[in-house]
Amino acid sequence: MKELSKDERLKKNLGLFDVYAICTGAMFSSGFFLLPGLAAAKTGSSVALAYLVAGFLILPAMFSKAELSTALPRAGGTYYFLDRSLGPMFGTVGGLGTYLSLSLKTAFALIGIGAYASFFVDLPIKPVAIALTVGFVFINITGAKETASLQRFLVVTLVSILTYFVAQGAYDSLAVQPDELVDQRFEGFLTNGMEGFFATVGFVFVSYAGLTKVSSVAEEVKNPERNIPLGMILSLVSTTVFYVLGVLVMTALIDPAEFHQDLTPVATAVSKFDTFIPQNILVGFVVIAALSAFFSTGNAGVMAASRYPMAMARDKLLPDEFATLGKFKTPTRAVVLTGVIMIGFILVLDATGIAKLASAFQLLIFMLVNLSVIVMRESRIESYDPGYKSPWYPWMQIIGMMVSVVLIIYMGWMAILFTLGMIAVCLAWYFRYARKRVSRTGAICHWFQRLGKNQYDELDQEFRGILKEKGLRQDDPFNEVVARAQFLEIDKSETFEEVIKEASKMLAARLKVDASKLEENFLEGTRTGRTPVTRGVALPHMHLMGIDKPEMVIARSKSGMLVDIFDVMGDEMEQQTFAIFLLVSPEGNPGLHLRMLAELANRIDQDEFLSRWNEEPNSAHLKQLLLNDGHYMTLSLKSDNGSSKFIGKAIKELGLPEGSLVAMVQRGGQRIVPSGSTTLEEGDRLIIIGEPKVLSKLRLLIES
Repeated sequence: MKELSKDERLKKNLGLFDVYAICTGAMFSSGFFLLPGLAAAKTGSSVALAYLVAGFLILPAMFSKAELSTALPRAGGTYYFLDRSLGPMFGTVGGLGTYLSLSLKTAFALIGIGAYASFFVDLPIKPVAIALTVGFVFINITGAKETASLQRFLVVTLVSILTYFVAQGAYDSLAVQPDELVDQRFEGFLTNGMEGFFATVGFVFVSYAGLTKVSSVAEEVKNPERNIPLGMILSLVSTTVFYVLGVLVMTALIDPAEFHQDLTPVATAVSKFDTFIPQNILVGFVVIAALSAFFSTGNAGVMAASRYPMAMARDKLLPDEFATLGKFKTPTRAVVLTGVIMIGFILVLDATGIAKLASAFQLLIFMLVNLSVIVMRESRIESYDPGYKSPWYPWMQIIGMMVSVVLIIYMGWMAILFTLGMIAVCLAWYFRYARKRVSRTGAICHWFQRLGKNQYDELDQEFRGILKEKGLRQDDPFNEVVARAQFLEIDKSETFEEVIKEASKMLAARLKVDASKLEENFLEGTRTGRTPVTRGVALPHMHLMGIDKPEMVIARSKSGMLVDIFDVMGDEMEQQTFAIFLLVSPEGNPGLHLRMLAELANRIDQDEFLSRWNEEPNSAHLKQLLLNDGHYMTLSLKSDNGSSKFIGKAIKELGLPEGSLVAMVQRGGQRIVPSGSTTLEEGDRLIIIGEPKVLSKLRLLIES
């Protein structure tokens, strides 16, 4: 798959609270407002414990999703993970399985809308759900979508109402209801034994499926390495607490015979509150909150589900038509297909059947996602660079897969046969249609490379493209490395080999290593196709044992230098090169090395980079160009201005604003890589890096 252009990339405009809101808003719909009574019918008063166990059992899938989403933030989410890890066959099964699961869950939510809407208007549930499906399809086709501000508002409203519901319900259960009545309602614990209990755990698993939605929007999340895992963890913790406490309140306040048949248990429980607020107002408030949750889930569900056939069509696993954008720049055909499938589920299945089948597919997908993490880790692809890694690998993933298998078994033969049937349909589609249209393989072939299998070399290139899109991590020392980089102005008569030799000597002096070894490795990389050359820039690079931080030499040839470059097939090409960046990184940190290269590539891809590069008067301005201005400043220490306060002090005594760093000290013709104990002298020229706001504070400090 080709690297996405800037116009094709989704904007990163979602923060931590947006991730939390997407996950939480989806989970607080059918799982809380519709499902508890149906679940209680299967296991009695142990239903709250079933919700708690389901929350724990989803942890492996959550950790795996977080890792994959930070490594591969691509549209298509789960489908993309499975396709790139296990190959197109599993991608087809996983993509269609996830698509069906999301469609089932959204259909379930729309039935919930019909159930709660009947409080205001006595309408048949399924026709209402079908009408709403048509409405959401129309909204998605015309381009309207769930905005981040609306989602945040809905979640804040829901959490506030649920906090009141739990608090008031707990008070009524403990202080108002007779103790013997509450005890009686909790007597039916494990009414169908452990088999019924684990079947219920599998049944309510669909309640936590909102966690998976974040993978579909991972490409749009700012600082995904922090915000995705943290948002998911916060969402799961708060949702589990509300589920367990809320279901305990329902169990205590509603008669079991009524509870087990109730499709609106929250409203029923609220109607039994002993409070000064009029019952009709209280119930109406809860109903409006429930409808808001279901509307949020319904609209987002249609949108998220429709992206799966679009992503699969882009990869040739489905007909190209489903990847086509319509008049309003939305995947019209994919949205319509999703609506038709959802209407079919609503007509054919009852609420219990929809929930059970959605849970079974979700369990299957979670099992494959856990397997994907193992495959990605064991493939040893350097460009697989997750910003968050699942704890307790690989036991967390192995336990997650075992849990999925056990829960599917406990859900009964209908769920098992339906799941197997869907796998068969997906495999039939793959072998009859998709197999002949794709040539790629997954990361699993990299894992089995030593067994003689063929790996798919373009997969690594695709992941490197993703690294460029993700950008640097917050603690990556890119600015520091650029600031202290040594500089070469290339003479017209010099050859590429001579530049490599001179740069290697400069790096060797700083790294305390053998210059000839550096020179040999740089040239070997060029001869074997490992040196990227693009837009007049060459990037010779290597890993090196025994060093603790990256170092770089920047070289410029204003007139241009012809460089002989060999591709991976050994064919020689001649490229005119104006800039050479020679990067050496510690061998034990390949992810950092690749992110540094990716960031250099991003700088090179900027408009007018090369023309500005040749126009800059000296190395300081060239570095400023690489650092995007604002992140870099130079300071000459003189006794007649504000910088005099720094003369004679060690760097650690300067009191610089937090987040700023003295990366280089130029003293006469000597360049010093400073430490905290380096004492500054008059005439020193400091190179200081930091965020623009931090550097502004430093300028104020100097001027004061």
